[in-house]
Amino acid sequence: MPPRIEKRPKAAYQPSGNKIPRTASDPNFYSMRPSWRIRMLEFSPPFGWHEVDSPTLQRIRERLKNFESMTWAEILNEGGRRNHFIPVKDLCKEARDRLQAIKQDDVDEIISLGLTGRERIFGILENSVLRLLWWDPNHSVCPSAKKHT
Repeated sequence: MPPRIEKRPKAAYQPSGNKIPRTASDPNFYSMRPSWRIRMLEFSPPFGWHEVDSPTLQRIRERLKNFESMTWAEILNEGGRRNHFIPVKDLCKEARDRLQAIKQDDVDEIISLGLTGRERIFGILENSVLRLLWWDPNHSVCPSAKKHT
């Protein structure tokens, strides 16, 4: 029997063992532009999108489109308290119950985006993506004591 010859692959070069993973920067959602998820849109009372008429839908679309040119820092600082986080504990009981029913009650806060003085869009922020939930034309998800809201 001939002697056994061990075959070993040859490399064109020997890679360095000093590789360090690199990223452009630490992703911070405040510096990112928003995007939207619509899978969780609610189409039933009390805060459903089923009540949105065509002209209102156009205004919502324009507002969200304009937000896409901004960063989250700009959106959340625009117009004082118009767009902001709301602690879940501050929501009305129906909204808290609805979060529980759709199995989203594990979040501490949601985002409110103001369309007009009363009209609001609510969603859950995950990284830089807002999962849209509710259309609130009467400012009832988180009632305010302020005049004209």
